Amino acid sequence: MPTERFQFTSEGGHQLAAALDLPEGTPLAYALFAHCFTCGKDVLAAKRIAVALAAKGIAVLRFDFTGLGSSEGDFANATFSSNVADLVRAADHLRETRKAPAILIGHSLGGAAMLAAAGQIPDAKAVVTIAAPSDPAHVTGLFRDRIEDIRKHGKVEVQLAGRPFHITSEFLDDIAGHSLMAEVTNLHKALLIMHSPTDDTVGIDNATHIFVAAKHPKSFVSLAGADHLLSGKRDASYVAGVIVAWAERYVDLALPEQPAGSDRTPRSVVVRETGSGKFQQTISVGPHQMVADEPIAAGGDDTGPGPYDLVLAGLGACTSMTMRMYAERKSLPLERVTVTLNHSKIHAEDCAECETRVGMLDQFDRVISMEGALDVEQRRKLMEIADKCPVHRTLTSEIRIVTSAAD
Repeated sequence: MPTERFQFTSEGGHQLAAALDLPEGTPLAYALFAHCFTCGKDVLAAKRIAVALAAKGIAVLRFDFTGLGSSEGDFANATFSSNVADLVRAADHLRETRKAPAILIGHSLGGAAMLAAAGQIPDAKAVVTIAAPSDPAHVTGLFRDRIEDIRKHGKVEVQLAGRPFHITSEFLDDIAGHSLMAEVTNLHKALLIMHSPTDDTVGIDNATHIFVAAKHPKSFVSLAGADHLLSGKRDASYVAGVIVAWAERYVDLALPEQPAGSDRTPRSVVVRETGSGKFQQTISVGPHQMVADEPIAAGGDDTGPGPYDLVLAGLGACTSMTMRMYAERKSLPLERVTVTLNHSKIHAEDCAECETRVGMLDQFDRVISMEGALDVEQRRKLMEIADKCPVHRTLTSEIRIVTSAAD
């Protein structure tokens, strides 16, 4: 997926470093992502979720808060309120340069900040929190043994995730002054709460408090087995898949209708590495987006079908469609077709009807199930038609593949 990197101006006048992960085709919608406390836009969870969403057609803007990553400013001068203001500025930037975000996503303290910012982003229709605290003050638990020193000296260096950060008394005062549950109650947007029951950084009870305070429509999804930072690759992929499926109910994810006849124009298939995992690819076919991968046994992450799975899917879909077209034309009582396929390697000598007699051959096993009040002759004819589908003919005919280097 292409990623555009740029800067925009924060509420405090600093230049904030941003990344916009885009799908290969026209975005179905735009989303804004807020990362966890002291993290950055390129933390694994943010990057993996953004890339996975882009693979499904949703563009995602992620950025470094003030004083973090490649953004300007001093982290010590940042507060929860300034982070909320920066989220609103990021949404404004998207609105001015692309399209306003319809989906707001926040991880950990970023989830709390997104709940606080959502009311100031009127175009957003759906809000997603991932491992979010129900009270911003929860973050003080990370440095509870230094709070007295912070109050006494005004600013103290603390160690968070093995790195030094300066925390000020202004930061403590600011988070103490936020009543996040009041913001949640007055959200007036669809809310999806995602949380692991074994999160040992932000307990699952936080998700309960948010869910109880929120009004419908609201949903909860358990991220069983995941850690707080979603360090597992499959966890981020799962989160992205759930977000897309859930958001479809509240956000229009359909592209504008194409002119009549335009769907008959031959379309290119574009396959590109995502950079997530060893083998993961995005596949773009016109407005359609999907992910391909290898199974875990082959060294992949199993985030999508493998190359041979896609070949089998093409043959199966073509088989079913061809049978359906014939049944409609002949007014046959065919109710449903199910095609089950498998791929294997066989010894050429074991194939009596094959021309090749030495080495190994690819074998596609195709089992076709037909539902409906069909007689024996109708079933026989439909099975005959199955072998005449265009993809079947392509796979069993001489094929020429022309490969060239891009300019």
